[in-house]
Amino acid sequence: MRAICIKQPWASMIANGQKLIETRSWKTNYRGELLVVASQKPLIDNLPTGQALCIVNIIDCHPMKKEDEKFAKVEYNSQKYSWILFNIKKIKPFPVKGKLNFFQVNLP
Repeated sequence: MRAICIKQPWASMIANGQKLIETRSWKTNYRGELLVVASQKPLIDNLPTGQALCIVNIIDCHPMKKEDEKFAKVEYNSQKYSWILFNIKKIKPFPVKGKLNFFQVNLP
């Protein structure tokens, strides 16, 4: 499955349905399922790191709009792209060694 690392606390916010837009400096044409992996750093409180947390569907990607702030949980940045996430499914966490950009993970 295609996967991506996201830093905490945003990875947990996605898994909990609190963050419905991921912002990146690059756009993606990919649409479909994506495994969200919590990056190994930074260490924040008791939030999981180095683990897969959930599966989402990317259903759209567009240049960030001011109104995306609410669902992205970050300030507007005209240089960013908004990845619209849908159908978030929490999974039983399992360890994943992350990489930059998209990468492949075999589900247990």
